[in-house]
Amino acid sequence: MIIPPPGELIRDSLIVEKRIAAETRRRLNADHYATVRPTRIPDLEEDGWVVDTRNKKSVRMRKPKPHDVAFEDRVWATFAKLGFTSLNADRHMTIRYGQGESDRQQIDVFAADQDVILVIECKSTTEARTSQFKKEVELISGQREGLLKTIRKEFPQHKVKFILATNNFGVTKPTSERIASADIVHMTDDVIDYYLALAEHLGLAARFQLLGNLFAGKKIPNLDNKVVAIEASMGGSKYYSFSIEPARLLKMGYILHRNKANSSLMPTYQRLVKKHRLKSVSKYVDSGGYFPNSLILSLEGGKRGLRFDPTSKSSGQTRAGILHLPQTYRAAYVIDGQHRLYGYSDSKRAETDLIPVVAFVSLSRSEQMRMFMDINENQQAVPKNLRNTLNADRLYASDDLREQAKAMKLTLSQNLGEDRTSPLYGRVLVGEDTKTPLRCLTIDAVSRGIERGGFIGSFTKNEIKELGTFYRGSSDATCDALFEYLRLCLGRLADRLDSQHKLGSAEGGFVFINNGVESVIRLLGDIVRHLGTSEPGYDPRSTSPSVLFEDSIVYIDSLADHLESLDPAEALQYRRMYGSGAGTKYWRRLQQAVSEAHAEFSPAGLAEYLEDEEKQFNDESRDMINEIEAFMKGDVRRRLEDVYGSEWFRSGVPRDIRVEAGKMMIERNADRAADAQLSEWDCLYLVNYREIMIATDKIWKDQFEKRYTRPGEEQLAGGRRGRTKWIVKANDLRNDVYHQRTVSNEDHEFLVSLYTWLVKGLTDNDL
Repeated sequence: MIIPPPGELIRDSLIVEKRIAAETRRRLNADHYATVRPTRIPDLEEDGWVVDTRNKKSVRMRKPKPHDVAFEDRVWATFAKLGFTSLNADRHMTIRYGQGESDRQQIDVFAADQDVILVIECKSTTEARTSQFKKEVELISGQREGLLKTIRKEFPQHKVKFILATNNFGVTKPTSERIASADIVHMTDDVIDYYLALAEHLGLAARFQLLGNLFAGKKIPNLDNKVVAIEASMGGSKYYSFSIEPARLLKMGYILHRNKANSSLMPTYQRLVKKHRLKSVSKYVDSGGYFPNSLILSLEGGKRGLRFDPTSKSSGQTRAGILHLPQTYRAAYVIDGQHRLYGYSDSKRAETDLIPVVAFVSLSRSEQMRMFMDINENQQAVPKNLRNTLNADRLYASDDLREQAKAMKLTLSQNLGEDRTSPLYGRVLVGEDTKTPLRCLTIDAVSRGIERGGFIGSFTKNEIKELGTFYRGSSDATCDALFEYLRLCLGRLADRLDSQHKLGSAEGGFVFINNGVESVIRLLGDIVRHLGTSEPGYDPRSTSPSVLFEDSIVYIDSLADHLESLDPAEALQYRRMYGSGAGTKYWRRLQQAVSEAHAEFSPAGLAEYLEDEEKQFNDESRDMINEIEAFMKGDVRRRLEDVYGSEWFRSGVPRDIRVEAGKMMIERNADRAADAQLSEWDCLYLVNYREIMIATDKIWKDQFEKRYTRPGEEQLAGGRRGRTKWIVKANDLRNDVYHQRTVSNEDHEFLVSLYTWLVKGLTDNDL
């Protein structure tokens, strides 16, 4: 690397401001580009370059950037997008930290605005792995004072932060705490991507979100903090009502976005700002529009509270006066109205308009979340998965032991999806994440596995009813230990079942889906209970997670051996397990597999379950047949009504079926109350629906062929009768079920396939 000669000013290494936009576009590109003479093509192609475009006398070629360069460029571009106008021009910038000739440190990214300087070290890896970053932390700590001395010669009033930006690395909790204790901010690639996206949404106003994170509680320079306000109280909480220019509020405002980048910061609850809504708000206010409803804030009051100077005597429970707003970053949390506020970020009226505000004082995060949920439940429904995410934060420190237990399960489920060291990282749908083949696990499913695994236990409001195998007296102690155990065990299984881990819910995947992960976690609970009774004095609650994991490996490996040995048809049985009992069936089969490999492993209830398994097939088969009949009853009628209108029964049902149905109706209604009488249509069976469908070739082709031909049987011999033989088989199974004859595993799977296709309308890829 080229080291500039000592004595250069920092400003000499910065890019010219007018070139930042073009440089940002270049850095955000995944490829390097070069325009060369055509004669150089062969040499460059040998070095990995490919032709992009051909010109008359030259050729434009491109080559993918190395991963470390691409990440460093993305970090640089992120801070450029955030509005930092003093940035290093290239990768060769150095800053002196000592008196020696070589006492200069190369700087990956240097970003400064009028108040703040960020010195950023970037680290990237191609394959996800964990690192302690010992060398990097020691290097920054050792050079900090020397670097600050040099920086302050040119930027004496700026606040300075040192940042370690990492790509594809996971860090353990101790490592994270060690980085923070060295006064270094750690930003993962999730955090970088969050701020890059936020800059796209908010423009330069996104910088205030960043500054709020980096300098929470630090003074904002030159901020006029006085407003005329009315003081009052509501629901036992003090609040102030006032109007303020959006430009002032943007500087101190902060939004707790529900995002992986913020999940470790504090309880968060807000949806990410929608760009199209910002544009519409900005356009609306620039055209003279206004919003009469108030923003809802929580102002940080500090230990002494906010200063309020009354200007008149109180009138009832209110009084007017001058409110001194906090002059610090991240002092005003926006509970409701983020789009209205940030819609002004690109508006020429941000400095002159006044927006109404209702500001509560020092609400706790749980109180903020409760208020957010109350507001949004009455406006835009909060999706269940987002409610789970919010409750994980809101209930974690509750005085109610039941709420604590619920929050622990939700928090663990969320952390397994958000911690880079977890094999489920990026797999759990958190907040309002979008479902993908890999991100396919719900918080509910993972939480059920933890609950049914017996790790935490059960509680009344104030007392422990049943002590869980991992409960260690507090939420933090329990969650830390259980997270580590689950991380290690699930990691072992993911390593052994690498192809399944990579599939997720894509076709062929049957382990790392909701039923699979829930059942594996439940099985781990069985293993912990077994270990706790395997030898005197062995107590999982006082045993380290790493020791428990080592003792669990033999059982986890037997589970992996079983799942690896399954042929495609057997794997499909796991994937297609249907209904409310599917999780239990999946779990019991896993128990059975481990028990067959280790005779001493005999979980409670397994033997009885296996004895009753045939009966369970009958119960589930009856449920599926009932739903198949109900579906066909409604669907066939609707299709007949589409053709024959009010005469659908007389014209669409063959005469012999109508006659038999009429006789049965009279017989069944003989002892029924007047308000419970059946119609002829209520007295048909599955085979009757088949005869209606195939009554004529025309009605079959026009109304029923496409919907009632099973996938893969489009060319089946026998025409419409051949393609509907499945209905005859289903009808026979219905008779078996209702006459208490045993349903075989094969027949049960047949019904599962029918139910999945016909009632749920799903293919394998949807499961």
